[in-house]
Amino acid sequence: MHLMTHPEPLAVARLDAGADVSWDWTQGPFASLSRTPQETSVVGLAELVPDGVLTEGPFRGVEVAGPLAFDAVGVMAEILAPLVSAGISVLAMSTFDTDWVLVPEQHIATASEAWRKAGLIVTPTVLTGRTDA
Repeated sequence: MHLMTHPEPLAVARLDAGADVSWDWTQGPFASLSRTPQETSVVGLAELVPDGVLTEGPFRGVEVAGPLAFDAVGVMAEILAPLVSAGISVLAMSTFDTDWVLVPEQHIATASEAWRKAGLIVTPTVLTGRTDA
């Protein structure tokens, strides 16, 4: 399996249920909006989150080279097992084409080493999705 680490710092922002997201959160290598009856969560570039919004991060996005077959089994298990052994907590997310793991920025080197030891290929990517790059 091939994992691609992205250099842009990401944040997970929590807003109230049904909140209107008033900033352009769609830039960067990964962006996601999730709504439940209890909350609205936004994942995006940390630098774009307005002051005063509750956040966690920074995270680094790690993308599984894809696209993956929709019926692929065990992809997340293979990615997460080495991180469990290394004691690294992550946020795992999926898109239509592939899977992503958000790794706390301070643990990205340790996570990459754990993945390599487990036989996964880990490569860096260049800055993506930026209007100023």
